[in-house]
Amino acid sequence: MSITTLLGIKYPIIQGAMARIATHKIAGAVSAAGGLGILGSGGWSADQLREEIRLTREITDKPFGVNLMLQMPNIDELVDVIIEEKVKIVTTGAGSPAKYMVRFKEHGVIVIPVIAAVKHAIKMEQLGADAVVAEGQEAGGHIGQTSSMSLIPQIVDSVKIPVIAAGGVGDSRSIVAMYALGAQGVQAGTIFLSADECPIPDSYKQRVINATDTDTIVTGRKSGHPVRSLRNAMLEKYLSLENNNAPQEELDKLTQGSLVKAVYYGDMENGSPMAGEIAGMIKSLRPAKQIIEELFAGTHDVVKNLRLPK
Repeated sequence: MSITTLLGIKYPIIQGAMARIATHKIAGAVSAAGGLGILGSGGWSADQLREEIRLTREITDKPFGVNLMLQMPNIDELVDVIIEEKVKIVTTGAGSPAKYMVRFKEHGVIVIPVIAAVKHAIKMEQLGADAVVAEGQEAGGHIGQTSSMSLIPQIVDSVKIPVIAAGGVGDSRSIVAMYALGAQGVQAGTIFLSADECPIPDSYKQRVINATDTDTIVTGRKSGHPVRSLRNAMLEKYLSLENNNAPQEELDKLTQGSLVKAVYYGDMENGSPMAGEIAGMIKSLRPAKQIIEELFAGTHDVVKNLRLPK
């Protein structure tokens, strides 16, 4: 079964559940345009999630999903809301959905874990996941350690369920490349930061548009929790301290509230404006519908013009 058939969508693209960003505004717009919008429930109360689900349904009657960060202290309550509100698609991260799989299956919920290693993909298939999102380290936000080019084919070869590729999706060429690696669809986050409907400050959007190919920075590798963001003075200082083995308490103090500073207040100097390596490819603001249509409109031309060796 194709990803579009499984999810009931027109285009095989899932919008990434960007922390503090993936509200009904962008999720509803992506779903209305034929992709799969995802609500990022991390940091929300059960009531907030319920409200976001209902607001999304005011925007579109098309399928959408909810992302669950499984280490959230109120995760049981969030799962209850998903079941009660009859949400039929869930993506998961930061842990195993094993505790909830039976309940999800009883209620016809499609479960798609986001993973960054072959061993995790195999485990998720064994648990009964319907598909996996394989995310390469080119992605923004919390990342693994393997690039999409290496990760995706290894995961495709290791599982029988569909693999959705994430990390490095920025244009039609990226889509074709992911399919060449064996993926059956893509997940994209950074490109939707430039969507008109994305609820981030203009300064954040402009920072993405102004980004070059080398403008992202990865912090947290030493602690085992790497995060990719757009480079700024605060993050440069963090990386310097990290490389000089500063205490974790000092590092945590430096970044305390930094995501909120970027997402809610547009602070590009002291915040953590998470974004992937493809930020350098984004040059304009567009509606989500136009972003999706342009991503897929050029794929056949890309394939047609491939210059493969004879």
